[in-house]
Amino acid sequence: MARPLRMESESGVYHVLNRGNYRADIFRSGKARAAFLRCLGEACAKTGWQVHAWCLMSNHYHLAISTPEANLVEGMRWLQGTFATRFNRLRNERGHLFQGRYKSLLVDPDRGLGPLCHYIHLNPVRAKLRTVAGLRD
Repeated sequence: MARPLRMESESGVYHVLNRGNYRADIFRSGKARAAFLRCLGEACAKTGWQVHAWCLMSNHYHLAISTPEANLVEGMRWLQGTFATRFNRLRNERGHLFQGRYKSLLVDPDRGLGPLCHYIHLNPVRAKLRTVAGLRD
């Protein structure tokens, strides 16, 4: 059975998330976090995306992005594929890095971007990994 097509929208705003395969830690080290953020920056340069909020937890990530062009699928294919290849090459590993398809939720323009950004930024607080005062770290 074919996967359902993703909704893509010009000027769309999305909440995008994915988790490590078997819930494995991906972003435990500072180098892995920095490498993902570099890949995200490259993806934004290639696609014209704008990142409004992001959060890297040890085994998953959250992004709030807007896509001036309807290119979410193309950009996410590049972002996840490139990061997984670099991550595996660095560790001399093979196989899937991410659990499966990323989730992408189209943000309702009537609700606005603010609640989504707050949700993403408060993720480490809800997991009791940071205090609100320590979020900049």
